[in-house]
Amino acid sequence: MSSTYLIALGSNRAHHLYGRPEGVVRAAMEEVAALGTVAARSNVAQTPPLGPAQRRFANAALVLESELAPPSLLAALKRMEREFGRRSAQRWGDRVLDLDIILWSGGRWESGGRLHALTIPHAEFRNRAFVLGPASAIARDWRDPQSGLSLAQCNARLTRARALPR
Repeated sequence: MSSTYLIALGSNRAHHLYGRPEGVVRAAMEEVAALGTVAARSNVAQTPPLGPAQRRFANAALVLESELAPPSLLAALKRMEREFGRRSAQRWGDRVLDLDIILWSGGRWESGGRLHALTIPHAEFRNRAFVLGPASAIARDWRDPQSGLSLAQCNARLTRARALPR
C-alpha cells in the first residue's frame, strides 16, 4: 500500500561532491526519489542558524509517495544522512544533511526505538518557519492531524506571530 509523506530537508555544511548546502539539499532531493515518487518539491530557502548551529541553513520540503512504512522510510532517510556524511553531534548543531518525516497520509504514527524513535506529525514542525514555509508552498492544504489546520494556516499563524511587536 502506498503512502504519501511530507519530508523536510536541511543542510548547513558543505559536501565534497555537492558543494554548498543548497547543492547538498538539491542532491538529497534526487536521492530521496529512489525511495518512491517525488510528487512535489519546494524551492531551497536560506534560513538563519538554529540553536548552537553557526552557519545559515538551506531548507526545502518534498512530497514523497512510497511503498515504505514509516519506520522503514525513517531508517532509509537516516542511512542517507550517514551516506552524505552526517555524524552524531550536538543537538541542533551544524550538519551536512538533515531529513525529517513531518507528515504522513496515514495521520499519526508513534513508535519508540533504540536507535530512531518516530513520531508523526513531527513534534516541532508547527514552530519552525524553515519547515512550514517550504512545506506550505507545495502542500498548503495538507492538514495537521492534531490541530486540523492546513499547513498554509499553520505557516500564517507562525509568521504573523513573529511579525507582531512585543
